This record gives sequence, C-alpha cells and structure tokens, in this order.
Amino acid sequence: MNNPKYKLLDSLSLQDFDENSELIPLMTTEDEEVIKNESLPDSLPILSLRNTVLFPGVVIPITAGRDKSIKLINDANKGSKVIGVVAQKDESVEDPNFDDIHSIGTVARILKVLKMPDGNTTVIIQGKKRFEITELVSENPYMTAKIKSVDEFIPKKDDVEFVAAIESIKDLSLEIIKQSPNIPSEASFAIKNIESNSFLINFVSSNMSVSVVEKQALLEVNDLHQRALKTLKHMNVEYQRLELKNDIQSKVQHDMNQQQREYFLQQQIKTIQEELGGVSYEEEIEDMKKRASAKSWDTKVKNHFNKELGKLQRMNPQVAEYSIQRNYLDLFLDLPWDHFSQDNFDLKRAQKILDRDHFGLEEVKRRIIEYLAVLKLRNDMKSPILCLYGPPGVGKTSLGKSIAEALGREYIRISLGGLRDEAEIRGHRKTYIGAMPGRILQSLKKAGTSNPVFVLDEIDKLSNSHQGDPSSAMLEVLDPEQNAEFYDNFLEMGYDLSKVMFVATSNSLNTIQPALLDRMEIINVNGYTIEEKVQIGKKYLLPKQLTEHGLTTKHLKIAQPQLEKIVEGYTRESGVRGLEKQIAKVVRYAAKNIAMEDDYAVKVSNDDLIEILGSPKLERDRYENNSVAGVVTGLAWTRVGGDILFIESILSKGKGALNITGNLGKVMKESATIAMEYIKANAEDFGIKNHVFSDYNVHIHVPEGATPKDGPSAGITMLTSLVSLFTQRKVKKNLAMTGEITLRGKVLPVGGIKEKILAAKRAKIKEIILSKANKSDVDEINANYLKGLTFHYVSEMREVIDLAVTKTKVTHAKSL
Repeated sequence: MNNPKYKLLDSLSLQDFDENSELIPLMTTEDEEVIKNESLPDSLPILSLRNTVLFPGVVIPITAGRDKSIKLINDANKGSKVIGVVAQKDESVEDPNFDDIHSIGTVARILKVLKMPDGNTTVIIQGKKRFEITELVSENPYMTAKIKSVDEFIPKKDDVEFVAAIESIKDLSLEIIKQSPNIPSEASFAIKNIESNSFLINFVSSNMSVSVVEKQALLEVNDLHQRALKTLKHMNVEYQRLELKNDIQSKVQHDMNQQQREYFLQQQIKTIQEELGGVSYEEEIEDMKKRASAKSWDTKVKNHFNKELGKLQRMNPQVAEYSIQRNYLDLFLDLPWDHFSQDNFDLKRAQKILDRDHFGLEEVKRRIIEYLAVLKLRNDMKSPILCLYGPPGVGKTSLGKSIAEALGREYIRISLGGLRDEAEIRGHRKTYIGAMPGRILQSLKKAGTSNPVFVLDEIDKLSNSHQGDPSSAMLEVLDPEQNAEFYDNFLEMGYDLSKVMFVATSNSLNTIQPALLDRMEIINVNGYTIEEKVQIGKKYLLPKQLTEHGLTTKHLKIAQPQLEKIVEGYTRESGVRGLEKQIAKVVRYAAKNIAMEDDYAVKVSNDDLIEILGSPKLERDRYENNSVAGVVTGLAWTRVGGDILFIESILSKGKGALNITGNLGKVMKESATIAMEYIKANAEDFGIKNHVFSDYNVHIHVPEGATPKDGPSAGITMLTSLVSLFTQRKVKKNLAMTGEITLRGKVLPVGGIKEKILAAKRAKIKEIILSKANKSDVDEINANYLKGLTFHYVSEMREVIDLAVTKTKVTHAKSL
C-alpha cells in the first residue's frame, strides 16, 4: 500500500477543512450521506490524470504541469471549486482528447492550491461521487463535458458475505501495514477509525499497489458488494506477495553463514569500487610502497613495515583479515613518525599569548614560562609533563591550548573522565574484530606531528574495571624514561612519545594513582578573587557573549558594580563558568528585546539583574553573627574550590551522649571526638564544671546535610564551638578558622589555603586563624588576595580559644 499523508481526528468532517488547515480529513458516514444527496451540475471542467485514479472520499495531491490543467485548476479555484477528474487511458499522451480518457470518473472538490517554484501547480483534491461523461462540450481552453451521476448499489445490512468482506478488508489492511516497513504504523489507526464501508473500500483501493487500469476497473464497478470482493482479491495477492518476499529474505538471511555474507559484501564493495573508478588491491599495494618510499624511517621501522606489507600481498583480498591488515598498514603510513613541527621559543611572545588568554594566574604563567625557557635552553625537544591542578572553570584546559599556540605546536585534547578500558590507551590487538589503535596514537595521527601539545583532560577521573586499569597504562605514556618506546597493542611496536608535551588537568590529586602523580610536575591553578572575576567578566566574558549573540557594546553595558553583584549574588565557584552563564542570560535578555523590538535599558541596573536573574541566591555564604553559643565559622576545601561552613552545637538534658550529624565522614567525626575529649581533660582550665559532661547530651551539626563532608581541617572549629557552648560565651565577630587538632592540644596544618582564603573574602570575613605551619602557604599568595584580612597563626589549641572565644556571655545564656 502507498503512504498517503493523513491525520485522523475522530470528530473531523469535510466541513472542518479550510485552506489554512494542515489536516487531511477522512470521510465519515454523515459526510457520505450529505454527498449522496447533493445534486451534480450538468457539466464540469474535466481534469485528466496520467497515472492515478481518484476514488470518492479520498484526498490526494496532484501536480499539474500542463498549461490547460493549470488554467482549469485556477479557474475552478476562483469559482465553485468543483471539477471532474478522470484517468487517461494512455499516460504517455501529452495532450489527451475525448477519446484518450475514461468515461467514468469522480467529481472532486479543490481543497488547496499551491504554486511551486518550478512553475508547476500542486492541488489537493477530495473525491465526492462518481460520474459518467455523456457528451463533450468543448476542448478549449480546457476540456468541458456534460455528465451524469453514477449510482452505487449498496448491499443490505443483513448481507452476511458483504459484512465478512468488509471485516476481511480491515484485517488484511492491518496485516499489510504490519508487513510493510515503508508504511507508517499510524496508518492502522486510520483503517480502524473509518466508519463508512464505501469509503473504506475506496480508501484501500486508492492506496493499493496495483496498476491504474485495475484501479479504474474497481472505480467502474457499481455494485459495492462486488467492488468489495474484487478489492479483497487484489489485497490477498498483495499480502501473499509481501509474505513471500519476507519469507525469502528471512530464509536467505538465516541460511547465509558468516563466510558467505562476507563474500557477498566483498563482492558488492568490489563492484562499487569498479563503478566509482576505485583501485584494485594490486594498485593499493603499489600505492603503499610509493608512500613508504617517501618516509625517512629508521631501519627497524622500515623492516617491520616491509614484513607486514609482505603479509598483505600473500593474502586473499576476499578474506576478512585482508581489510584488517590494510587498515593496519594505512595507520602505519599515516602516523607522523619522522615529522615534527618547528618550535617557536620567543618567550616574550609566549608571555603575551598567556596574558591575552588568561587574566591573573601570574604564578601559573610564570612557571609555564620557566618550563618553556628550560625547553629552549636544553634544545633536545624532550618536553616536560605538566599537571595543572585546580577547581573547575579556572582555565586549566585553555592554558594547554595557549601553550600550544605559544610554541607553534599542534594542539590535541582527549577527555579521560570515566575512561575505564585500558585498550582506550593502548589499543586492541589486531586479532580482534573491530581492532583499532589507542586514543594516543589516533590523536597523533590526527595532529600530523610527533611533538604536539597533548592535553589529558580530567586525569583524576580515570576509572578501574574488569577491562583493565587505564591509570597503569598511563604510567608508560607519562614516564620520560619509558615513553620513547610506547607500545600500542594494535601497532605492535614502540612509538616515540618523548617529544610530546603532555599537559594533564585535574580537579583533585587524591584520586590520582601515586605512581602516576609522581611522574608529573604539579602546577596549582588556584581560583580567582572577586576582583579578578569582575575583570575577567568585563574584559573577556562579556565581549565574548556579545559576539556570540550578535550584539555589540552599544546594545548592552554591564558596569563594574553590577558585575560584582553577579559574582557575589549568583555564582559560587572558584572559576568563572557560572559567571559566564549568568552574563549569557543577561545578554540573551537584551537579544530577545532587540529581536522583538521592545524597549529595554542598555545599561543594566541592580533592578534589571533581579528581573533577569531572579533574587540573589547565595546570600547564605555571608558570615552569620555570633549571638548564639556554639556557632562557629569554619573554612573548607571542595573540588569546586573553597567554601565556608558553620559548625553548630547544642546542649540538652541527658547522660553525656555525643551526637554528630550533617553527613560527616569518619575523619570529621573523629575530630569532634578529639575536641570533646580534650575539653573534658582541660575542663578546669576553661572554667567548665565536670557535671556538665554527664548531665547533658551534646549535639554537633554541620548544615547542608545533603552534602558529604570529611577531612581533619574542621578540628579547631569544632573545638571552638564546644568551648563556646559549654561556657555560653560569644565567638569573636567576623572570624573564621581551619586546622587539624590532636589530643596533645596541637594545631596541625591543612591544605587548600588559598581557596579557603578566597571563600573567606567572599563571605566578608575579616580575621582567619591558621596553624603556624601554614604561614608559608599564605606567604606564597599574591598580596592582592590578602587585602582586608588579618591572620592569626597558632600552634596550640589554647591559643585558638584565647583568640576566638570572647569573655562576653551570649544573650539568654544557660546556667550550667
């Protein structure tokens, strides 16, 4: 069956269709009754169709190219929209006369006329009822004829054979739809929902895959019962043909074994190549020899290639191994064994490129320039293996791209996040079906040089599985002592990676295998201060977003105060990805207003930000006051940068139990236990009565319970919280702290100091307590980051209490 365009609505009738409608209606019983009672005009313009027959009720599109047909359609469309449609006896006749057309046709109504760019006219028509031509009136400007209606004999309702025929037509239609892959399954809904028996027969007859002559013969049958039986006969033939075709295909597919299928495919490929002017396998081998002769390989590589080429020559081109061997040799020839790009060691130019692409990060850029300087002086092309470590969005990946531009080398990047198959790095052995080289060699082939800058993104997110350990495979890639002979399983010989400059990126060092970490030079890419983010937004992100959205600075301006508002109120990150997204929202708002020609403020105000971005979402990062005993501000480090956290503790009547909540890890819970035991041991020094520990339960909570937290750095914060709770004294205002504690009362250093300091600045903290051992970390931080902060360095827990806990009692202090 053919595939007509239709859409079925249960309540749709002929009157529901207009020229703006995209729905083609199906005829209902009510519509059929209306048409049956309509009288026909005495004469109609006659439109002849070359290769189709129109049945009553059926909607079809017709493309008219003949001048007479186009004029007929245009005139009728301006008038009554009713025409007579008949089929040509011979479709090859270009200008049919009265004798070239059938006398029985269908009255049709024009539903829609479309002018095509090629000059043709497409008209959508719906058959109404059958007619017979009685006399030709004229042939110019188009054929007009007198007609009479052809009545249809309707079987009685109790005609059992007719009812059975209708049911068979429906069932067989559904089966044919199911067996035919080219007919959409939605067609079955149309069949099921046709109410009129007459229209069902007409609809099926119109869409059967039979000749025009057979369709015309069906149209000319007046007895609906006989027409149903003839239609069913044609459908049975078509269904048997479909079943036979599907059976043959199924048997052929089942009987063909692997070798036969491969042979068949190889023959097809060979035929296609010959048709396209492709080369024979002898020519392929000669081409490989020619390409190999242009390579300046060393003896070992050349001998290996010649040996593998000899294997290819001895193979039958029809076997599967031939294509595997050919792909192997193609890779061998495509690898840039002896090709290196010329390094550009203009360090001043390199500095300009780094400054152009990245704001701030002075320490990172200084270390990169130092590595490039060593590379220049050593002049042996062996490159360092760097690992840029820091939170997301600070520019680690783009730094690798800038390094490549500065050196004039090709740039390659692969993402290692979630990679769990060792074969992704080392490749598969040739013996496996679908074998291919690892991503290292594939990338070098794409780069076309053996000394690109190769960025290994997200190296901390490599995974282990039963398919091997990719981290262990990376050891050979990143070991300067081994990577001169990197062994790929597919290549089956060593490849020199020592000239490649590998730049890995990582959000965490904890998940990187220690042996792998030891092979890389770690460069810490810290987060940005608020001031730096504002400058990045102003100089980089806003111009970039304006360009991407087709705007300029005359269309939108965001002043520095508003950029600060976006940074502080709508982003919570060490990098600038979130900032870019928020700026993009503002730019899209302006773009929408410009496109819709609505008025808007070119200069964005604070009120505009609230309208576009909503109310500020991150006010909770601000410091909370010290009016409640046991609430202390701590500093934490996460994979997305620094953050502040609040330690809360409370007393309740009980028997001295210690409860800890907030989704805390084992180490953090141990810190709480250490702090509690230290206070018990030194209760007298803190002015705490011993009965408190047995008469009250202590509950320590760290808010944001859905977020897992762990690590020792909250030790002094928990200690301060408990001392404040037991003494009911206030904690010093605008103070935050971080440090590990011991049972001996010592304060030990922790990591992530810069990120924690940035978090403190975002939260408007003024003073920070750190371990004395962390002073060297603070000294390495740019002085601009430290403006407005006072640091207290301690080595004993008593010093922490003296600095943090005031002598003033909290409001509504408990009497303990």
